[in-house]
Amino acid sequence: MSTTLREYSQKELAAQPIGAWAGMASRLVVGALREQLAVEDLTQPHWWTLNHVAGEPGTWTRAALAVRLAKWDDLGTDFDKVFDDLVDRGWLAEDRGLMTLTEAGEDGRIRAGDRNLRVHQQVHEGVGTADFATTINVLRRMVANLGGDGNLPD
Repeated sequence: MSTTLREYSQKELAAQPIGAWAGMASRLVVGALREQLAVEDLTQPHWWTLNHVAGEPGTWTRAALAVRLAKWDDLGTDFDKVFDDLVDRGWLAEDRGLMTLTEAGEDGRIRAGDRNLRVHQQVHEGVGTADFATTINVLRRMVANLGGDGNLPD
């Protein structure tokens, strides 16, 4: 679904409002990801939970994971409801307060991951790896310049 873009001079591009373009890109990317997750009846907080728990099974408590995920949340999410939903589905198990994914949870995470991968591939169409990395580094610098954390998430 690649679209032909008009060419502009460096001067014209440098005069563009970064907030408008970054905001539009964010809304479109996040919207596409949320749309794909919704097919699995998931939200982004569900997705984040599944990935964090899969990455470090048996080490996350509800409180620690909610704190970790809150910095990415723009929906005012009640993370306990997300965790409860995953437990009720049989995707997440808790033992002595520590969370692990069940087989069904890992299967769901893989399906959702495949959907997200398709969105990422669409976003990257026509964008080389070096250009993408430069874009990320520029955005990281801008975030840091404005007092935010420009480091990659752990």
